[in-house]
Amino acid sequence: KKLSNWKKSRCEEDVNDSSLDWKQSMNCVVKRYIDPVERFIYFEDCKLQMDAKLWGEEYNRHNPPKKVDIIQVSILEFINRPGKPLYHLEHFVEGNYIKYNSNSGYVDETLRATPQAFSHFTFERSAHQLIVVDVQGVGDLYTDPQVHTADGKSYGEANLGPKGMALFFSSHTCNPLCELLNLGHFDLSDKGKQRLLTSQFSNQSSSTMSVKDFERSNSYVSPVSPVEESLDDYFLKRASESSSNQATPTQSPLESPVDDFSMDFPIIKPRRRSRQRHDSGDDVFDKQEEDKLFLQHRRSHRGSSVAAEIKLFSLKKFTGKMKNSSILGKIHFELARYNEMGRFTDKEPDLESGFYHLILAANLGLTDAVINAANIHLQLPHDILVEFTVEDTKENRIKGYEYMLEAANGSDRKSMIVIAKAHDSGEIVGQERSWNEAVHWYQCAIDTAADDDAGYFDACMEDPNYSLMVRQAELYRKGGFDLAQDLQQAAELYNSAAENATASMKGRLATKYYMIAEEIWGEIDE
Repeated sequence: KKLSNWKKSRCEEDVNDSSLDWKQSMNCVVKRYIDPVERFIYFEDCKLQMDAKLWGEEYNRHNPPKKVDIIQVSILEFINRPGKPLYHLEHFVEGNYIKYNSNSGYVDETLRATPQAFSHFTFERSAHQLIVVDVQGVGDLYTDPQVHTADGKSYGEANLGPKGMALFFSSHTCNPLCELLNLGHFDLSDKGKQRLLTSQFSNQSSSTMSVKDFERSNSYVSPVSPVEESLDDYFLKRASESSSNQATPTQSPLESPVDDFSMDFPIIKPRRRSRQRHDSGDDVFDKQEEDKLFLQHRRSHRGSSVAAEIKLFSLKKFTGKMKNSSILGKIHFELARYNEMGRFTDKEPDLESGFYHLILAANLGLTDAVINAANIHLQLPHDILVEFTVEDTKENRIKGYEYMLEAANGSDRKSMIVIAKAHDSGEIVGQERSWNEAVHWYQCAIDTAADDDAGYFDACMEDPNYSLMVRQAELYRKGGFDLAQDLQQAAELYNSAAENATASMKGRLATKYYMIAEEIWGEIDE
């Protein structure tokens, strides 16, 4: 009912008192899924909303001009009804209910700064591990949010993982509040920035999409133009207060450059505030829990720009395994795919923007991006941006070789073989022919695990190990190009190739290799 609860101070004496302040009553809403779902989903949704509430508390600690809150949610079980159905219980909130963004790139045309900055904040403050989206509610009291995680796990079917993160940033323009909170600018191509400045507001559905709905969807995101919530007065007031003892006039932070490389998050001492009527209820986190979270994430803030990520971790200096854990790299790789399919341009592929994001993903050490960037520069077939090519120049081939070497150092077998063959044949721009390097990379490829996804030996690979051993043997048999002739090593390699071919059910080849090995042993005896 509309007036379902009395204020807490009501007592038995005033049951018939018609002068009670009905505005203090606490009205509630119960909700359940239209289609039947597993019971655990109700508890998962409750956990999701409370986790989002915790991020709201963290956001408020940094003293933004407007605080946010997430409505506390509980679960009701009607034990006397058939099946003991579950319902979500929330406080009813009066006012204009608005969905500010969705989990698939939609942004409300009002484009208030606080909801969008809050989503951006959660991404950086969680060190790219998650982002809170699907922000909706009355004012800055939100409900029913969604969380995208780096691994795409937990938080229900609407968790789209890095794909959802990519869609958020495809339609996000940093506003003055993002700058106040020192949030880094996300890198977009020139065409992507222009779309945000010139295109109409998003006409994509604002409904929350599950992973299955998202995969079936052929819709595209039409990014929005940056209509910003005005914070000029607030910024100017803060600036004037902070420089009241200075003789020189103060420059507005709106006109000041933002340092994307800054890793120091501005920690502002939180102020005590009285709970307003529209807040979600009693705090579910005590001060000790809040302080623990605050100290934990104070050390984990990571910016949104590629330059900041590279500067922080020096991702371009690979010393062994490929740095394939950059969430930011995965996001840019997803954006490359979206641009290839024309998701943001009415299904017209934007290959240049796709290549821009592919290179950023490669610079962040994402294996697939590095390999495809190398193939594109070396005029080789590639899996993404299939129709995109670059000019076949010496400079581009050098870039391609550097990317391929990066992938080889990251233990990618195919890249090792490409590098080996390049040194073998001398088809390297700016590099001298080196059989010694070729033998080294052939051996690295041989030593790399050669099992398929099921864990079985892959005898049908494009360059099986026995063919690489044979090429090593041929190089040792001839010698040259800084590799000393070694007939004994050549004979042993032919024998190893024969054994490997036998294991791969290649009997005729094995016999051939044994015969060549005997010839070489004869040459040694002579």
